[in-house]
Amino acid sequence: MHSKESNLKLVVAGLLLGVLMSAMDNTIVAAALGTIVSDLGGMDKLVWVTSAYMVMVMAGTPVFGKLSDMYGRKRFFMLGLLLFLVGSALCGTAGSITQLSIYRAIQGVGGGALMPIAFTIIFDIFPPEKRGKMTGLFGAVFGISSVLGPLLGAYITDYVGWRWIFYINLPLGVIAFIMIALAYKESVAHSKQRIDWGGAFTLVGAIICLMFALELGGQEYAWGSSAILGLFAGFAVLLITFLLIERRAAEPVITFSMFRNRLFATSALAALFYGSAFIVATVYIPIFVQGVFGGSATNSGLILMPMMIGSVVGAQLGGQLTARASFRNIMLLSTVFFVAGVALLGTLSPDTTRLQVNLFMAVTGFGVGFSFSVLNMSSVHHFDVRQRGSATSTCTFMRSLGMTLGITIFGITQRNLFTDKLSATFGGSAQSSAFGDPRAALTPEARAQIPAPVLEKISAALSSSIAHTFLWALIPAVLGLAAVLLMPKDRLFTRSKAPQPATSKD
Repeated sequence: MHSKESNLKLVVAGLLLGVLMSAMDNTIVAAALGTIVSDLGGMDKLVWVTSAYMVMVMAGTPVFGKLSDMYGRKRFFMLGLLLFLVGSALCGTAGSITQLSIYRAIQGVGGGALMPIAFTIIFDIFPPEKRGKMTGLFGAVFGISSVLGPLLGAYITDYVGWRWIFYINLPLGVIAFIMIALAYKESVAHSKQRIDWGGAFTLVGAIICLMFALELGGQEYAWGSSAILGLFAGFAVLLITFLLIERRAAEPVITFSMFRNRLFATSALAALFYGSAFIVATVYIPIFVQGVFGGSATNSGLILMPMMIGSVVGAQLGGQLTARASFRNIMLLSTVFFVAGVALLGTLSPDTTRLQVNLFMAVTGFGVGFSFSVLNMSSVHHFDVRQRGSATSTCTFMRSLGMTLGITIFGITQRNLFTDKLSATFGGSAQSSAFGDPRAALTPEARAQIPAPVLEKISAALSSSIAHTFLWALIPAVLGLAAVLLMPKDRLFTRSKAPQPATSKD
């Protein structure tokens, strides 16, 4: 018995390490992008460094979830870890932005396996009454990663070198690999079925076209250009093809029949909207602090600490409350804090104090923390062991899709608002275009070179653009509330309750 408990602890530790690395990777890299570009060049290809990873994570998530249902969790979690580590090692050796982007895609393929399969293994090895506590723990790690990533990335870049933000994954990943290899004994029988390669490739293609259409439109190319219109057309054609393939596939990558279950459908929608609003806070609060208050990238990351603490508390509390209340009621409590937090962030200005920013972040973090644990539990609630991988990965995919669309759409929004404000302030002069990128006013060195009256106007423009972006982010936050209101009043199953069939519609 003691040996079994020790094995469980090793499995959980290995899974936590895998989730931490995968969830933290994009945020840790974001903090080093400026240094990477100054070293490797290729500013015009900068978007690929982030997008390559996000696209492959999103595309790989539902594919690996389905494969884990068919062939077993252990082998695909370990394969994901291996690909992630190979990609990390290659990223550290990159000699150009193009190389780095290709290696990041390899990393992303592995990252797409880690998060959904880790949550699914937890549901396989723990009884219902312990799942709340465990998913709360994993949700807390997800929340920690969103804050620890920028801090760690900035620190390593400043004091060690940007290549080590990739090399640091190697010892952690090897430890996680050994833990899972030795301690996890998978006992569930899985049936071998045909892999839906057509669905997988069209899904990847559709996501790539949409990402680059949104990322490059209005910057590299005009929105009405043939390149952007072609990307949108490619997205539409591939999406329609994917939907047609999935309807006929014996074992589709995304099982759309799952969406007939109301709890699953509303959980997935809530994850989509939460992801798109939350990512705005993690990206733009450090920019606000660095550009308005001043300070280094490392110090600006510290301002996110209240959000991290809030999300950890929310994730843990949400997981524990599942034994006492319905998923819907817990998530309604979450939306109160989440919507209020985003609304408060919409009031940011140069006059906002650091204490107020801390409070706004704590409220937002506490609200979103519930979703990290509760939505993963509610998404698999009606499904048996043969479908849990697909259910978890689809919900994770929806959150990743929301984050990707959120940072892209709201990034365009903030950039346009900032540019318009600068043009209005400086009369469209060359001076305004010089600061079209907010990073121009972020470093202490750059701020020291700017005359105080000019810096004050730039800070005001940056603050206004970020505050208005948060007001726009209220739209997905409120849509998340609407999705929660549509959730049925299901509660966590215990050993004394038999699961309902997966085809239940309410």
